[in-house]
Amino acid sequence: MESYDIIANQPVVIDNGSGAIKAGFAGDQIPKYCFPNYVGRPKHVRVMAGALEGDLFIGPKAEEHRGLLSVRYPMEHGIVKDWNDMERIWQYVYSKEQLQTFSEEHPVLLTEAPLNPSKNRERAAEVFFETFNVPALFISMQAVLSLYATGRTTGVVLDAGDGVTHAVPIYEGFAIPHSIMRVDIAGRDVSRYLRLLLRKEGYDFHTSAEFEVVRTMKERACYLSLNPQKDETLETEKAQYTLPDGSTVDIGPARFRAPELLFRPDLVGDESEGIHEVLAFAIQKSDMDLRRTLFSNIVLSGGSTLFKASQILIMLLSPSAPMPLAPSPRSFPHVHAPFPTPLSSCHFPHAQLLLIFQIFRFLLVEFCLSYVGPGL
Repeated sequence: MESYDIIANQPVVIDNGSGAIKAGFAGDQIPKYCFPNYVGRPKHVRVMAGALEGDLFIGPKAEEHRGLLSVRYPMEHGIVKDWNDMERIWQYVYSKEQLQTFSEEHPVLLTEAPLNPSKNRERAAEVFFETFNVPALFISMQAVLSLYATGRTTGVVLDAGDGVTHAVPIYEGFAIPHSIMRVDIAGRDVSRYLRLLLRKEGYDFHTSAEFEVVRTMKERACYLSLNPQKDETLETEKAQYTLPDGSTVDIGPARFRAPELLFRPDLVGDESEGIHEVLAFAIQKSDMDLRRTLFSNIVLSGGSTLFKASQILIMLLSPSAPMPLAPSPRSFPHVHAPFPTPLSSCHFPHAQLLLIFQIFRFLLVEFCLSYVGPGL
């Protein structure tokens, strides 16, 4: 990207997911850059001149050389656990390899999962104002921006990413805070469960780099079964997945058992609600007059909603969904899955408009940090 492509004071949008970071400028149709939200450090001693240089790798270089690296995610379940690594990743976003711009020249729209601890948001604000010297910062819920991206102002967004699954009811542009539901079961937990199932089938993936292979395997081979009990009894063909070294893995029932974790967290001993219950409970906690409208405007977002048949399953399994007495074009519930890929679910096209609406909040956040201190 050439420097003249950047408009002065154009807001930077950073979709700060647990598994991937998407960055670009407000008004863009899709993010300019997307890379895994992890850092890699060499796990072997360099013994030759001209070998791979560097003690820390981020972005495409970390992906390319992950077999030599110890890979670590700074975020777990939507919460930053390692602020030093997170800050390095944000620095990389502004580098010559990514946005090629100065942080001091652009306001920032940063996303986060709902119901995050306030200290996580405060620390992020401190880093952006004190380290990156951004002129303005607005931290927004991912679900609200996903609804903006569909052109709607009313609906319930079910967002299942890599670290967090949450449902956020929104009516006429107003989020309903007491109705928000969140569980910390998402895509990374599915990857871990798939790794466990593969181990039972005789395939051992134990290093951090091999875990990324399992994640890719999940994305390409796994699916949601409409009838898991029936599929268990059928002799279905195994899916073959080719590993980076050329060998193949035959994946059997693990293909549909692993994603089932989203609906049944009890499979790993977790007492959280399933993804369908999260959606239904969020709507039930809303006002009775709003429920029918919310059920008819369910928006799926996040990479973990891209499993085959997830849209149908969520609609069928959501308890207490109002069903029509007779078939009609406006049957309830109605699930919208407008994002065919993770990149298309981003929040960039409408970010400029949102930032205009929130300009006074920008100034308020900066004022509070400068004169009042943390406590947003």
